[in-house]
Amino acid sequence: MTDAPQIARVGVSGVLVTFGDTLTEQANLAAVAFRAEVDAQGWPEVQETASTLVSTFLVVDLIVVEYQDIFARLSALLDSYDWRTAALPAGRKLWTLPVCFDPDVAPQLEDAARVAGVTVKEALAHFEAARTRVITLGFAPGQPYLGMLPDQWDLPRQANLIPRVPIGALVIAVRQFVLFATSAPTGWRHVGQTAFRPFDPARDVPVVLSPGDEVRFARITASELAELEAKDSLGGAEWSLLP
Repeated sequence: MTDAPQIARVGVSGVLVTFGDTLTEQANLAAVAFRAEVDAQGWPEVQETASTLVSTFLVVDLIVVEYQDIFARLSALLDSYDWRTAALPAGRKLWTLPVCFDPDVAPQLEDAARVAGVTVKEALAHFEAARTRVITLGFAPGQPYLGMLPDQWDLPRQANLIPRVPIGALVIAVRQFVLFATSAPTGWRHVGQTAFRPFDPARDVPVVLSPGDEVRFARITASELAELEAKDSLGGAEWSLLP
């Protein structure tokens, strides 16, 4: 696609605004910022919004709403600003998540380090120093994709699936972490384990991470992980508002 954002209808259920063919920092920032601005506009026709890696989706009943009307409004909003240089929305949080990297709960940490060309000690230093951003939620309710990591962590997915990783598993591939919200198969390498549940319908706010939030990791032991698993579903996570 060209550098210009693309607008497309999605059946009769909504409209998709896309800022790139592949994931880049600029395309993701644009998707998150544009979604926040659409929400701020308060258009009554828009029932819900979501951002993906490079797109903003608007839930609009196109049986009732004329597509050309919403297309014109979106075009004007897109033309009003260079969304690839937009600031992230206000109200974002910085989360600190306790993670255990012991081999018993992080069975593929050593393999991930090998593929990245670093030692396990160096990999852990990279992970503990990383301050990633929630670039999207997907695959399962509330499941965050965290990025972008340096190029050396552009690891390919594995040829074979892991039959199942547990809820709270931290996995890595293609310069991103994913923090599993459900127990499921994956082709990504399992490098850490948290007691954090990205989605918990019993909480007042079932999904606590939002696109644009930032996440860093605090290393814990296996015994500390077991203690956190016995507590609430936030798994010892703490947050503060970003300026």
